[in-house]
Amino acid sequence: MAGLPMDQRDGWIWFDGELVPWKDARIHVLTHGLHYASSVFEGERAYGGEIFKSREHTERLIASGKTLDFTIPWSVDEIEAAKRLVLEKNGLVDSYVRPVAWRGSEELSVPARNNKVHLAIAAWVWPSYFSVEEKLKGIRLEWSKWRRPAPETIPCKAKAAGLYMICTLSKDAAMANGYADALMLDYRGFVAEATGANVFFVKGKEIHTPLPDCFLDGITRRTVIGLAKAGGYTVIERHISPEELGKFDECFLTGTAAEVTPVSLIGDYRFTPGEACRAMIDAYSREVQPKRAAAE
Repeated sequence: MAGLPMDQRDGWIWFDGELVPWKDARIHVLTHGLHYASSVFEGERAYGGEIFKSREHTERLIASGKTLDFTIPWSVDEIEAAKRLVLEKNGLVDSYVRPVAWRGSEELSVPARNNKVHLAIAAWVWPSYFSVEEKLKGIRLEWSKWRRPAPETIPCKAKAAGLYMICTLSKDAAMANGYADALMLDYRGFVAEATGANVFFVKGKEIHTPLPDCFLDGITRRTVIGLAKAGGYTVIERHISPEELGKFDECFLTGTAAEVTPVSLIGDYRFTPGEACRAMIDAYSREVQPKRAAAE
């Protein structure tokens, strides 16, 4: 199904408690979530038929909705069952899973309390971005002109649709300039994150990563921090100035879609993916695919 528009694919989507044919999962053009970004979502991966840290993602989805002042009318257990059903109905083993919740079309104005909250769950095959050898070449990033806003101006701890507008602008601009992605600074000028992934920098046995005080503390990020510590690395979460990047040897991104992806260039700063990048790629692969790792 690669290359097909998202609304023209075959399969089944869980939509407000029912499995519906993929092409019939539609909403009205005057939906509140479309006009006012009253929408939250998750990005998850299934490996060998099991969604990695599925319950943690579901709990964050519900928490994100509450941050946007709405309650998703399904429990964690009900959403977990729905995700398993979507994988089973679509015959998927290794796939990407996208739950999304939004306010509907009962009214269209800034106030939204009278709008029904909807939930849909879709899943499709989305392979890893790169092979291990391709990853170890490292991707190239440019600096984004957009910055992550101050936490008192946005619900920065929610995985909310509206927060990704400047990410789309940044990544589209980077790709138009021949880069794979963009790195964003925060409102103070410290290094923040890429457009859909957290960032880590390596010097010897130390791994430094920006303190997530104004952007999402990714589930993959936390997983990799734990793996790095178990692998003998010292992980330091702190504010990092862009001028410091020249001191580091390696750099990598983490995220559900990116998994662990080394970086070779950020602006004028160059990095050489090496021992730490390979160690984190291997450790993360073993963590998310334990059955496969045990068989090897």
